[in-house]
Amino acid sequence: MFTLYLKEIRNFLSSLIGFITIGVFITLIGIFMWIIPSESGGSNIIDNGFANIDPLFFIAPWVYLFLIPAITMRSFSEEKKTGTIELLLTRPLTDLQIVLAKYFAGFTLVIVSLLPTLIYYYSVHMLGYPKGNIDTGGMWGSYIGLLFLGAGFVSIGIFASAIAENQVIAFIIALLLCFFCYVGFEFIAQSGVFGKYDVVFKSLGITDHYTSMSRGVIDTRDVLYFVSLIAIFNLLTKLVLQSRKW
Repeated sequence: MFTLYLKEIRNFLSSLIGFITIGVFITLIGIFMWIIPSESGGSNIIDNGFANIDPLFFIAPWVYLFLIPAITMRSFSEEKKTGTIELLLTRPLTDLQIVLAKYFAGFTLVIVSLLPTLIYYYSVHMLGYPKGNIDTGGMWGSYIGLLFLGAGFVSIGIFASAIAENQVIAFIIALLLCFFCYVGFEFIAQSGVFGKYDVVFKSLGITDHYTSMSRGVIDTRDVLYFVSLIAIFNLLTKLVLQSRKW
């Protein structure tokens, strides 16, 4: 399993796509945080005058909606296209181990993409008045929430790649599923169609739990939600692999 995990990491980082994807993420976040004026609908930290990096945690999920499907779209669809999926399934690995190896590889890349954003934290830390006037505890709580969100998107992306044989189709399916899980339930709740059950639909969406964690509060209910989301989609991916043996 660890060998497959390393293989997935190498395959991604051995191509320019890997570095371009991470570079695009960092660049887009930086543009919104430091360049686009707040008057233009941006979240410019200097214009806002507050020593925090909250704009990062607002913008990052929307960027991840596109970047994580791009990271995961090759996971299984490429194996199917090249015919190596059969060889992979004959290895001394269970279907769950194969899924987890690819999942943790994708999640590792999400962590790698987040590490450079610590530069933004350091910058705001130095720019604060007085220096260091930033809510570090809240910031780390928000990072944990963003990691959970990224982990959920990765599990969705891996599932989409397992059900599609074309990378582009896998990307589109993952994008739509991530979008629906992120804001779809929120839209349903706001519509008021289901009356008193709107609260239930809101709690099924990622936004409600991510927003809660972004305040720096790590609630057990939010953690259980993300763990359940990840487990459900990884198990669905496992079922897709098993279906080839039926």
